[in-house]
Amino acid sequence: MKTDRGSTKSGKTNSPACELRRGQTKSEGLLWSVLRANQVCGLKFRRQHPIDHFFADFACVSKSLIVEIDGLYHDRTAEEDMLRQRHLESRGWQVLRYTAEDVEADPEIVVIGISRLLGLEYRFIKRSGAGSGMKSRNSV
Repeated sequence: MKTDRGSTKSGKTNSPACELRRGQTKSEGLLWSVLRANQVCGLKFRRQHPIDHFFADFACVSKSLIVEIDGLYHDRTAEEDMLRQRHLESRGWQVLRYTAEDVEADPEIVVIGISRLLGLEYRFIKRSGAGSGMKSRNSV
């Protein structure tokens, strides 16, 4: 969970969540490729979702679930991470943590773990290969 603020090369400040999405790690990108577009059990996840003054790596609002990926720097911020986690749990969120190594080794095991935690039967619904999420240029 991050609290950074960012700005563009032109000096123009963008949304902090937008900046965090642009600077995603390899493990965040890999997990997002599986979680996006309601592919896991039909659940909608958001990247770098703002909650209070924090940003969750991934959040499923309908299930009040936060998924955090802990990279090497989390070894130095473990105490701070636990304080944030307790705060978010006090607000009704459930926080699930994985290491970057777990995600990179097998992202499917991670999403199976998410579905089991929620008491759901794991289903992966591959998104259609059409487009990048934008409306097709052929549609009017």
